[in-house]
Amino acid sequence: MSDDDFSPPALRSSRSTGSARLTDVARVAGVAPMTVSRALNRPELVSEATRLKVQRAVLETGYVPNRVAGALASSRSRLVALLVPTVAHSLFAEVTQTIMAALAPQGYQVMLGLVGYTPEQEEKILETVLSRRPDGIVLTGCRHSELARRRLLAAEVPLVEIWDMTDEPLDMLVGFSHEAVGEAVGRHLVELGRRRIGVISADDSRARRRVAGLAAVLHATPDASMTVREVGTPSSMPWGREKSAELLDNEAVDAIVCSSDILAMGVLAEAQSRGVDVPGALAIMGFGDSSYAKATFPALSTVRIDGATLGRRAAEHLLARMAQPHFQRVEQTLDLGFEIVDRGTT
Repeated sequence: MSDDDFSPPALRSSRSTGSARLTDVARVAGVAPMTVSRALNRPELVSEATRLKVQRAVLETGYVPNRVAGALASSRSRLVALLVPTVAHSLFAEVTQTIMAALAPQGYQVMLGLVGYTPEQEEKILETVLSRRPDGIVLTGCRHSELARRRLLAAEVPLVEIWDMTDEPLDMLVGFSHEAVGEAVGRHLVELGRRRIGVISADDSRARRRVAGLAAVLHATPDASMTVREVGTPSSMPWGREKSAELLDNEAVDAIVCSSDILAMGVLAEAQSRGVDVPGALAIMGFGDSSYAKATFPALSTVRIDGATLGRRAAEHLLARMAQPHFQRVEQTLDLGFEIVDRGTT
């Protein structure tokens, strides 16, 4: 008897965290519920063809196994999942602290997940998070894998995406446009007379969209040029020094734009070690307005994001939705914008 032929009674514990159930996966895959359970928990016990059919059905239904045995669909976990790339960056730490402080008085505990900068890592952590049946979710960014999107939509849990902007939010969105940041930085430098722009950017999608916005402005500016150097994540001051050395050695740049203040600190250190006049010969622009940005010499020009307000508004949106007796997706967007901070390095 093959795996596909085995048809046991429906399992009472087969509920997922959302509307999709193990039996739904079985129906879509054309196999028995027990076969789905085996394919997900003991894939070595089923054929490769069966495993692939179940994987496709999971993707189609957005199914997530329920790890809370016996929990009722109407129960409240009093948990809110907060997924951020890292807490090593002061901006994400500020947002995290603000959200936790706003939720705690209302009796909610925060389950923190560090997803890095890839959709694949977010997808893995989301599976674990959703299986714990949180009452609400806060996600950093709007770019998710197809499986993550399907699972989030199927879960029917109040959700706030932050730190980004899109015309098609999954539910609620509180953030800003990275493309608009890049465009504003480009216009600012062009107005200052800078035309040969070097860029040191992290290789994550949000930083790349800021670079794309900058490139659009420079493309429309006569005699302007742009040279990009990418680094990994999280960014570091040594990478800023290394990549700025490459630019200064090989490109006639009169400004260097960085995807973070820590990279810009490395650029400033390299320029000072060479005796380069900042901002006379070289302008430097960071991102984030970290606590040390105005304490450098010269003080670092950067882009300010109000992380405290972003975290507070995200928490307010989520609390209001979790207080409602029934789930209803709203697709509500709040653009908090940003501020160009023009200091001594430009």
